[in-house]
Amino acid sequence: MAEASCPASCGELIQGWIGGGEKLVSCPVDWFSTAEVREGPRISEERPRMRLMLERVVAHFGWPVSVADSLSITLESTIPVGKGLASSTADIAATAVATARHLGETLDESTLAALCVQIEPTDSTIFRMPTLFDHLNAQTQISCQAAPELDLLILESHTTLLTEDYRRQQREPALRRNAEILDSAWLKLQRACQQQDPLLLGEAATLSAIASQQLLEKPLFSQLLALIEEFDLYGLNVAHSGSVVGLMLDTSKHDVEKLLWQIKRLDVDSHYPRQHLVKMVEGGVR
Repeated sequence: MAEASCPASCGELIQGWIGGGEKLVSCPVDWFSTAEVREGPRISEERPRMRLMLERVVAHFGWPVSVADSLSITLESTIPVGKGLASSTADIAATAVATARHLGETLDESTLAALCVQIEPTDSTIFRMPTLFDHLNAQTQISCQAAPELDLLILESHTTLLTEDYRRQQREPALRRNAEILDSAWLKLQRACQQQDPLLLGEAATLSAIASQQLLEKPLFSQLLALIEEFDLYGLNVAHSGSVVGLMLDTSKHDVEKLLWQIKRLDVDSHYPRQHLVKMVEGGVR
């Protein structure tokens, strides 16, 4: 038996047209999917993409198909599905590493990324360091220094959106129009990591979030920007192909209770009825 855990992501720090194509940098948080792989018959609750990943990993290391058929997967996760929290990436990445561990094998980050994108567009939560990642083909993997520490108040709406539905939209013209903004956001993000500056990281994320409004509008976005100003928060980030929004802050400096009170007073919680206070963490599968 072996297990592995992969973090969720509060949307993306940045996502858009960077360096000739659409790329992203995820925002890993302390909310995990844990997969366990053991000998035994498969269970009815298995998620199909997790089974597919198990089979791909077994084949990758040259083990016979009968080995995959002899293994079962169990999942422990409370990450909401279809909200832009990278639940699916967390599930399949954790499955991949748990499978490799059960076989006595090791998966490096680049190999894991290649396996994941064969199954679906993948978040860069699979990398330990903040990484600019081509989530469709894994050909771009540019890592930064560690991100500055910060907390996030995740605002979760009722809306669900499957990534494959989002990707059917014609988005490239709008992405290209915002390429200069995203190049600036990417430079800010790199400087934020070099200087360990959460405010600069917030500026980068906010730039990307504003550009994303042309592609996937978030309700009450102007009110959310006003909250950033009113409470002097670092910024906000969004799920570019989902519905969650993250308010970027420091619980030792910002009054979270007052912020929650204002969210309720302004009726922001009518669109975002669930709030989750989380910490941004290092990425990578544990």
